[in-house]
Amino acid sequence: QVQLVESGGGLVQPGGSLRLSCAASKVSFTINTMGWYRQAPGKSRALVATLTREGPPDYADSVKGRVAISRDNAKNTVSLYMNSLKSEDTAVYYCYVDWKTAWATIDKWGQGTQVTVSS
Repeated sequence: QVQLVESGGGLVQPGGSLRLSCAASKVSFTINTMGWYRQAPGKSRALVATLTREGPPDYADSVKGRVAISRDNAKNTVSLYMNSLKSEDTAVYYCYVDWKTAWATIDKWGQGTQVTVSS
């Protein structure tokens, strides 16, 4: 069964930068989409950025120009580079992957990593 391991969360000051990474293991198929969602306290989980094998990336309007997503298909990893962080970026960030089967698209979520932007 696919496992996702996230890393890179933590406390950062406003205006700072952070990199999140996610590695998928036990993968016996081709991952289609890799990306990140986030959930702030009292809010629903929302898109941050996703990237299919063919690209281009899809970014939430709230992070455009401040975030970059990249992936390594050979290693099944995805990274999120965040700059000019704001307090409203504080959330639990979840890694997301999906793959296509003959009958459906299957998805998998990571356990989440906390990002706190505060002085």
